[in-house]
Amino acid sequence: MNQKQLLLIINPVSGTTSKKGVAERIERRLADAGFDVITEYTTCAGDATRLARTAVDRGLYGVLACGGDGTVNETARALCNTTVALGIVPTGSGNGLARHIAIPVDIDGSIDVIAADHIASCDYGTVCSRPFFCTFGVGFDAAVSDHFARQHRRGLVTYLQSAVHEFMHYESERYRIEIDGREFTRDAFLVVCCNASQYGNNAFIAPDASIRDGVLDITVVRAAGRLRKAILGFDMMAGFIGRNALVETIRARRAVITREAPGPAHIDGEPLTLGRRLEVECHAGSLRIFTNPRKGNFTPVITPMRMMLDDQALAIRNLFKKQP
Repeated sequence: MNQKQLLLIINPVSGTTSKKGVAERIERRLADAGFDVITEYTTCAGDATRLARTAVDRGLYGVLACGGDGTVNETARALCNTTVALGIVPTGSGNGLARHIAIPVDIDGSIDVIAADHIASCDYGTVCSRPFFCTFGVGFDAAVSDHFARQHRRGLVTYLQSAVHEFMHYESERYRIEIDGREFTRDAFLVVCCNASQYGNNAFIAPDASIRDGVLDITVVRAAGRLRKAILGFDMMAGFIGRNALVETIRARRAVITREAPGPAHIDGEPLTLGRRLEVECHAGSLRIFTNPRKGNFTPVITPMRMMLDDQALAIRNLFKKQP
């Protein structure tokens, strides 16, 4: 049997769990499915992109990103507009893209998806030529990402603490948005360009978004008082955000977002500083991804509840695994 060659890129410091023995598990399981896996580890920012480019140059079948959304972003940016497929083994804090395409947030389940060898041509976005695969945002969520990145601890609890801190202090900004010849101005709490449906951790900022429809879902949350914004948080976790009166969603292939001054932004949850004028574009069908063909349709409340229960079941299994 001719084995398909894969490069496995492991970020050893992603998330909160140890990566000990992970490479051996993945290599053994995928060998049984007809894949030959070569493993490399990242040591600093940019390593995943560099390693993935070598896989493209060598004509490998695919590259597996074992880490969080930042590792996935670094890996995927080298695979755009190539024939080399992206596989995701989610071990990060949020795992937004993996959750969107129904890849289980546990190693064995994600390996099963890759072993099934179901590859789809998917979209990705760019902002000022920088690729994003899940979300790009400015406003409140960018401030949260910036605060979270400066904390010593990772995980959902720390992220929620950052969100509460910024919720109490963040002030809305004015944005001018240009789409298909139309131009409008909004005083907004946040503006998010979504290729996928969620930030991660089952926080659905664009429940109807698809990575295969050739457009971005641009979610604009207008300025409001704290109580109305708090209710928005519940709607986001329940999948009802599109029905909230503060929320406006526009689908577009391209858009230009202009704000009052340069400042914080985030790309797939990773904070950075960008300028005033933000040119956004969707690149349709330009990234091949190992996906789960059994991904179902999104249903408010039902889908978030099922995913939450899956997370709790995984946490319990991991707890017992740690017992002597």
